[in-house]
Amino acid sequence: MTTTVEGETAGGGSHGSPGLVDVHTHALPPQLPDLAAYRWDRWPSVERTAEDRARILVGGKPYRGVDDRCWSARRRLADMDEDGVAIQVLSPVPVTFCHDAPAEGAAVLARAQNEFLADLVAQAPGRFRALGAVPLQDPARATEELIRCVTELSFVGVEIGTRAGALELGDPALDPFFDTAAGLDALVLVHPADTTLDPRLAKLGIAFGAGMPSETAIAAAGLLSGASAARRSAVRLCLAHGGGSLPSLIPRLDRGKLLQSGGDQRQPLPSTLARSLYCDSLTYDADSLLLAIHRFGADHVLLGTDYPFAAREAPAGAVLAAAGSQLSEPLRSAIGRDNALRLMAGAGYPIR
Repeated sequence: MTTTVEGETAGGGSHGSPGLVDVHTHALPPQLPDLAAYRWDRWPSVERTAEDRARILVGGKPYRGVDDRCWSARRRLADMDEDGVAIQVLSPVPVTFCHDAPAEGAAVLARAQNEFLADLVAQAPGRFRALGAVPLQDPARATEELIRCVTELSFVGVEIGTRAGALELGDPALDPFFDTAAGLDALVLVHPADTTLDPRLAKLGIAFGAGMPSETAIAAAGLLSGASAARRSAVRLCLAHGGGSLPSLIPRLDRGKLLQSGGDQRQPLPSTLARSLYCDSLTYDADSLLLAIHRFGADHVLLGTDYPFAAREAPAGAVLAAAGSQLSEPLRSAIGRDNALRLMAGAGYPIR
């Protein structure tokens, strides 16, 4: 039975109303379904080590320690109030995407996580929204779960990885999924999963620093430079981590497009197409944030922190403060709150 947390409708916390909207946070149930019947050697599971702590296992091997901020509404709300965050958008932990696993098991995992997210949102409906999980490797199942997330569970949209097994995000096989997302005005957060990166990056110690932003950039560059660009332009795609390394690559993508076309400028360049994408603000650096604003547009950048993990921006909105006078107050408000509220209004949530 879902219990509403007392005081969940509080405003913006210590920083005052109206508060920030954080579109990039993760949540994880304290228990995941047993997927042993679906033969695969990398299913994630959760092992409780204390009342307020657990560890994620992948294929039975330790992956990451977590605490109850992943599943406790009270813990999250306390941190939100301290940071002046009015609303968190909850999404799955990327290691649970399992887009390269047997589709039937991935569908069971996605559905279980979505039920958990719906329950967590119901405990603080004035403070939480959610992005659901989908088995993207099976476009039909993914589309079905997307529809359920938005129309039955009232989620803002879904979170996906940068690819689904061998399927790139621009693959025509995924057209029904993305067309449905566009029709529902759903937000689709694209987030890399470190378990799918080239093992070379981990050996070099740069999986987090270079591998994940590069993976996001490659996935997005494929969309901007390929034939799928027009087919995805209506989808509200949001790239995690400030778009990864994509903002720095766009001039070179433009040049590559011109070289491939023999200088034909009748087709829009990647720099133009990029203006249809969104990104979060999780860049750790004011100059990188300003570049993302330049590439995607001031109305297409949303506050994101990666709460509650070690990589999180703390306090929320620190990069906005670091930019100082380089950001006007209206722009700071747009990134910190207004842009996200406008997107959620499009998905059926009222602007407060």
